Amino acid sequence: MNVDLHQLLIVFAAYVIAAGSPGPSNMRIMGVAMARGRGAALILASGVVSGSIFWGFMASTGISALLARYAQALLVLQVFGGLYLLFLAFRAGRSALASNEKLAVRASTDQVALSRGELYRKGLLMHLANPKSVLAWIALVTLGIGPNSSWQSIAAILGGCAILSVTIFCGYAIVFSTPPMVALYRRCRRWIESLLAMFFAFAGLRMLLSRM
Repeated sequence: MNVDLHQLLIVFAAYVIAAGSPGPSNMRIMGVAMARGRGAALILASGVVSGSIFWGFMASTGISALLARYAQALLVLQVFGGLYLLFLAFRAGRSALASNEKLAVRASTDQVALSRGELYRKGLLMHLANPKSVLAWIALVTLGIGPNSSWQSIAAILGGCAILSVTIFCGYAIVFSTPPMVALYRRCRRWIESLLAMFFAFAGLRMLLSRM
């Protein structure tokens, strides 16, 4: 099997930095883990993982490279993703301003209304609607795949990054749903939700106003 191990390590290191650094998906997983527990966060994380693997497959087949050439396609993703992040900022800001009693009532109704499928879809849409994910995967594939690369190299990159994606995103869900983190969230809920609101608002506005 013709696979450049050194090149693979470079790609994997770049993916860990890109996926592990704080971003909208990670911040959302952290917030759900501390507020609703490990199960809900893992379902949300599985949606994020699916979105990441989808863009990885698209990049490896060259389809997302075509998207990068057409400003209209990326513009649609940029606007949709920016508006979705602003919606998340609104939700986090509303939660920060709500009293503990109102939040408890809202959480109980959300647990009933929000199904596993809806949680999964939220995570999937968040990652699919982020044009930065497309461009990051194009960069990773360009870094690891050359014109003469074999299908084994492509499979190794996709498989390795899929494993890393599960480890990173589900790791966020597990770590931030532990009792110390949950206790920290209950003590600092308003500050955490305010931080999330500011982060999502900044990311959303930056996505809408930036030029691709």
